[in-house]
Amino acid sequence: MMSKILKYSFVLAVVFPLVFLLGLSLAQQWQFPEVLPQQWTLQHWGNSLFQQGDILKSLFLSLGLSLSLAGTVSVFAFFMSKHIAYSKHRQLYMRFTLVPYILSPVVLAVIFQYYFTVANLSGNFIGVLIAQLFFALPFGIVIFNNFWNEHLKSIEQLSFTLGASSRQSLLKVILPLSKPAIVLCFFQSFLVSWFEYGLTQFIGLGKVKTLTVMVFSFINEANVFYAALACILLILPPIVLLYMNKKILILAR
Repeated sequence: MMSKILKYSFVLAVVFPLVFLLGLSLAQQWQFPEVLPQQWTLQHWGNSLFQQGDILKSLFLSLGLSLSLAGTVSVFAFFMSKHIAYSKHRQLYMRFTLVPYILSPVVLAVIFQYYFTVANLSGNFIGVLIAQLFFALPFGIVIFNNFWNEHLKSIEQLSFTLGASSRQSLLKVILPLSKPAIVLCFFQSFLVSWFEYGLTQFIGLGKVKTLTVMVFSFINEANVFYAALACILLILPPIVLLYMNKKILILAR
């Protein structure tokens, strides 16, 4: 009985915020102490997605930025972490990967902002991508840290002994074994970029309007209906990616 109560409580805790945000995005007037909105409308969705299209543009911009960062981090972290893991100074290098997390992203953005302005990287997509890379790449290296071990090294050397080239060993041996780690790195890097606000706001100078930036903008304007709509779109891609991540990891076993 207690397990069922806990189960249903957990489901309610997860589903209720989504239902509430969806209801708020469809409401035109919702005043206290009314339990339900007095008026319902599709105007907010129509204006944002079809007429003005601001939120829809932010959605595609966020997807492009997050997918680009996740792909870049997964590739670079994969190869960099291998060299770090097999290095004599592995512990020292791993300590360096934690340096970006000593300061908050906002403080890092303030520090980097001058250099990005001089390099003409402020206020554009590439600049924000590079700024987020400073923060996400060390995180990716940390994820791959435990993947490279002596057992995997022995398997790789065995493939060389059996006549495989470096390319064949990578494609036929290492990559199939590393699929769960790569999927995890891609998923986590996507989330880092998807929900990132400080670096994007400062380096982007308010011109790179990702969905997270739009949510805070609507909140500052006290526009709760459009903020709820943006939050719904902000939540959906990670849920889809989480489902895909689970399926890929199950198939990889």
